[in-house]
Order: sequence, then structure tokens, then C-alpha cells
Amino acid sequence: MNIHEYQAKALFEQFGVAVPKGATAQTTSEFEAAIAKLNGADGYMVKSQIHAGGRGKGTFTNGFKGGV
Repeated sequence: MNIHEYQAKALFEQFGVAVPKGATAQTTSEFEAAIAKLNGADGYMVKSQIHAGGRGKGTFTNGFKGGV
């Protein structure tokens, strides 16, 4: 199965598994709406997700690899 983390979290929620609050966004306006939806959180984290065949496969255009 090849799904994004947010899709897996949605499946878990359907079956009553507790997952952290979160939201997805592809545009600035979607991001702003997601932050508003998570009102009251002590902080926020942005996590980019791609299908790359496993951890450590993504790279930045400048060659940086940390945290990918």
C-alpha cells in the first residue's frame, strides 16, 4: 500500500484509533484555513510529504539532505 501519512491517519480515525490533530494544505489559503481549524494549539509543525519509495529518498535542489 502506498499512501500518505494523512491518508493513513484518516483510516485510523475511522476505526477509533487516536491520532494527533492535523490538516493538509496545498496552497497558502488552505494553510491559513488549516491553522484556523487547529486554533488553540501550542505550536505548529509543517511536514512535507511525497511518495519517494521510503525514508531518506527526497532531496532539496541545493543537495541538502537533513531531515528528508
